[in-house]
Amino acid sequence: MADSWEWGRQVLEDAGLDPDRLTAVRPLSGGTYNTVEELLLTDGTRYVVKVPPAATVPGLSYERGLLVAEAEFYRRAAEAEVAAPHVVAFGTGAAVPHLLMTACPGEPWDASVTAAERPPLRRELGRQVARLHSVTGPGHGYPSRALGPLAPDWRTAFTTMIDAILGDARDYGARLPRSVAQVEAAVRAGYPALDEVTVPALVHFDLWDGNILVDRPAGGEPRIGGLIDGERMFWGDPLADFVSLALLGDIKQDEAFLTGYREAGGRAEFDVPARVRLALYRAYLYLIMLTETVPRAVDVERERWVQSTVAPHLVAALDEIEALSRVTGVRTP
Repeated sequence: MADSWEWGRQVLEDAGLDPDRLTAVRPLSGGTYNTVEELLLTDGTRYVVKVPPAATVPGLSYERGLLVAEAEFYRRAAEAEVAAPHVVAFGTGAAVPHLLMTACPGEPWDASVTAAERPPLRRELGRQVARLHSVTGPGHGYPSRALGPLAPDWRTAFTTMIDAILGDARDYGARLPRSVAQVEAAVRAGYPALDEVTVPALVHFDLWDGNILVDRPAGGEPRIGGLIDGERMFWGDPLADFVSLALLGDIKQDEAFLTGYREAGGRAEFDVPARVRLALYRAYLYLIMLTETVPRAVDVERERWVQSTVAPHLVAALDEIEALSRVTGVRTP
C-alpha cells in the first residue's frame, strides 16, 4: 500500500476498532498473489489484512474473488473448531477490497520441526483436517463463482476447473511437458472416478508446510497454531487436500497424519478409484504451478525449478491416470 500506516488505521476504523491503538505495521511474505500486512495493537493483539491485486494484474481464471473464498473458508472452519484465523471484517464494498482477520500463533512449519516432534504434530494435523472435511457446502466448486455457479455434482465442477486451467495454459502460452490436447485426453480418462464423490466437503487445497503454523507455547509441547491462506478453497472431494499435504510426495507414507485423520472420523482409503482421483488432483495442482509462472513473471531460478521438478510430476500423474483407468476398464462417456 502507498501509506501502510494510514491504511492500517483506516482498516481498523472501518472494522469498528480504535485506530489509535495501532502501534506497528509489518509486511508479511510468503504469498504470491495478495498483499499481506500484520497490524500490531498496543495491547499486543495482532491482526492480518489482505488486499488483492488490481483487476488489471494478470492472473489465472480461478483467482478472481479469492478473498471471497478465504473469508468463506475461515467462517466455515470455525464451525468445526479448526485452528484458523477468524474473520474480523470483509471490506468488499470499500474503496480498496480487503479482508481483516485475527493472527494465529506460531510460525510456518519448517526445518526447525525435529524428527521427534513431527509424528505428534502430523497426527494433530490429521485430526484438524478431518474436522475440516466434516464441513459441507451448498454445491461443488469455488465459492467465489470465479468459474461460474456452484455445480450440482463434483464431476461437473472439477472438469470445469480443469478446463479453466488448460484454457489459461493455452492463453498464456505456458510451457507444459505435454501439449494441452494431450493433457486433456489423459485427465479425461479418469473422470468416471469423480462420480464417487457425492458430498461437497470443505477443501483447503493449499496445505503445504508454509500454510501450517506450528506454535511453541512456553513450557508446552509444540502444536498446530493455525491453517492459514485459505483463499484457494473449494467445495469438493476431501482427497484433494492430500495433494498439498504431501506436496510432490505420497500421503500414504505419512502414517502419523493418516492415523490422526482416521481417529477424527476422516475416510482415507486408497482403492483404484481413489488413486485415480488423487492423480487427477495432483495433475490439477501441477498445472496451476506450471501455468502461473507466466502471469507471475517468475525469475529464472523459479522457472528452472518448476520445469525440472514439477513438470516430471505432472507427467507421472497423467501416466498414472491413464494406467489406472485401463485397469478399471471404464471409459469416459
